Amino acid sequence: MPRPTKSEIDADILDRAAALFAKHGFAHTSLQQIADAVNYSKAGLLHHYPSKKAIYDAALRTGRDHMHDLLANVEGIPVGIERDRAVVEASVNYTFEWPGISALVNRLADKEQDIDPELTEMGLVMYAALGIDLNAVEQERVVRVTSAFMGLGITALLATRLDLKREWRDHIVAAAMNGLGH
Repeated sequence: MPRPTKSEIDADILDRAAALFAKHGFAHTSLQQIADAVNYSKAGLLHHYPSKKAIYDAALRTGRDHMHDLLANVEGIPVGIERDRAVVEASVNYTFEWPGISALVNRLADKEQDIDPELTEMGLVMYAALGIDLNAVEQERVVRVTSAFMGLGITALLATRLDLKREWRDHIVAAAMNGLGH
C-alpha cells in the first residue's frame, strides 16, 4: 500500500481531533488524546500542527470552508426541492468523508453556553444554502430544516461507524427530504 500523503495525514488528524473536540469539548481534550487517536507521539503530532488550538482552528476552518463551498454550489439553484436535495446529498457525502468534523459542527445544538461562534456561523450558512431568510423567518421551515439535518447528521455518523454508508445513503437522503416536507 502507498504511504499516505502529508495532506491525507493532516486530514486524518483534523477529523479525529474534531471527533474528540465534539465529544469532550476543546478544554477537556488533550494533545495526548489526539496523538493517541492518530497513533502518533505528541512530538509527532506537533510536527503537523504547532498546538491543540491550531488543530481546533484548522478543523473549524475545514468545516467553515465546506459550508461556504456548499452555499456557492447551490446559489444558482432556485429555492425548493432541487436545491434541498443538492444540500442534503452534499451533507450526507460530507458527513461520510469527515465524520469528526461533522460531529463537531453538530455541537451547535448543544446546551452549553460556550459554543464557538464559528459553529453558529456554519449553522447560518446552512440555513442560507437552504434558502432561509432569517429576516423573514418561517418557523415551520426552520424546525423542519433543523430536525432533518440533525437526524441526517446522527444517522450518517452511525452509518459511518457501522460501515453501512453505501447501504444507508439513499435511506438517509429520503428521510431528510421527507423531514423537509418533500
